[in-house]
Amino acid sequence: MIKWKTKDGAWNPYIAGALVGVMAVAAVLATSKLTDTKKSHYLGTSTTFVRTAGFMEKVVAPTHVSTNDYFTKTKIKVDWQFMLVVGIFFGALASSIADHSFKLETVPPTWAERFGGSTRKRAIGGFLGGIVAMMGARLADGCPSGHGLGGMMQLTVSSLFALALFFSVGVVVAWLVYDRRRS
Repeated sequence: MIKWKTKDGAWNPYIAGALVGVMAVAAVLATSKLTDTKKSHYLGTSTTFVRTAGFMEKVVAPTHVSTNDYFTKTKIKVDWQFMLVVGIFFGALASSIADHSFKLETVPPTWAERFGGSTRKRAIGGFLGGIVAMMGARLADGCPSGHGLGGMMQLTVSSLFALALFFSVGVVVAWLVYDRRRS
């Protein structure tokens, strides 16, 4: 009999993986068949974050946005990718509530153990980490989710290479940030 949860209360990784596969197939259908678009890749939202920044920038500097080459080339709009980002937030919230793991915390215990309990330091670290991650996603022409899910489904060589680099760099950074205290 298949158990839905592990001993520590987390989701069974095989069931979670199967659900991700079902979600990926549904995303391909939704973005190619239902919206009648011809796309070479199906998942990936790094462009959406840039568009969201454009939405926010329009409020304070509308002239800059209207004359910016990037924003004139890629229109600032609410599309399926934008709604996917919104859905990711609500899906994660729903799943954490469903498995009773939801909790509000300003500083995760692992961060607090390594860097202290400062909320401000955590916010600055998260913001700077987000900038680095977004630059990497833009340089790689996709984020780990896009390459890892969409690209791997299609067995694209660039996604295999990008995902290997994402994991490798992630391991090195995690070691540098969290494991150095043991050295």
